[in-house]
Amino acid sequence: MPTIRRPHATVAYDVVGDGPPVILGHSLFCTRSMWREVVDALVHEYRFINVELRGHGASTAEAPFSLNDLVDDWISILDQESVDRAILCGLSTGGMTAMRLALRAPERVYGMALLDTSADREPLVNRVKNGALAWGYSRFGLLPSGALLAAMFAPETVRNRNDLTSSLLDEIRSFDRGQISHAIRAVFGRDAVDLSGVTVPTLAMVGEHDAATPPSRARRIAATVKGANLTVIPGAGHLTTLEQPAAVVEHLRPFFARCVGRASR
Repeated sequence: MPTIRRPHATVAYDVVGDGPPVILGHSLFCTRSMWREVVDALVHEYRFINVELRGHGASTAEAPFSLNDLVDDWISILDQESVDRAILCGLSTGGMTAMRLALRAPERVYGMALLDTSADREPLVNRVKNGALAWGYSRFGLLPSGALLAAMFAPETVRNRNDLTSSLLDEIRSFDRGQISHAIRAVFGRDAVDLSGVTVPTLAMVGEHDAATPPSRARRIAATVKGANLTVIPGAGHLTTLEQPAAVVEHLRPFFARCVGRASR
């Protein structure tokens, strides 16, 4: 597994496949494994650079950081892999990183698939609530598992998919509590971004039951970016690639092809 050393962090990532490059970014509280079924379905068509978020899995977060630091991580990884331009594909925090990269360095972007994410500042009540979550978890290991699962999965998934819900909770408990708290603060303390100047192909995708970044936020992204497409995934909550991977692939495949076709003109 390649790594790159960044200020106060070591960032791990995987590279698999051949073809046009796609950089993947996952959600808070997950790891790069959340893209497994997407990668398996498309690995013969694309080169996937699957980045692990600071403080998650094999990546470290030795000090507080911001979403702009995650953009720097992605650019450094693209440089290390000799990739001039890539399709950006991010879910939740990964999508927030993708937006900021596209705004800062549009010449490095073929297109953006933004899954279950938001361009908005987090509402004040959520910033306060999740700041308390970060503090309680880092100090005492308190994890409100019921509320967390309700935010991350559709109600039917919570009722019937113990394989997914238990796996997520086990994964969260395996993280370093102090480091994951830095990530929580980075995500919920973010500023809004203005996507009105984005010109690359953009797909906003969201689970119909997403409680963490509701469909209204995806609709706002699609309405702001000229020519953007909106897709709502039935039967999914926030973690669409885990709950409905086949439906996600069904929409990503033609979108990736559109990005590549536009770039080759």
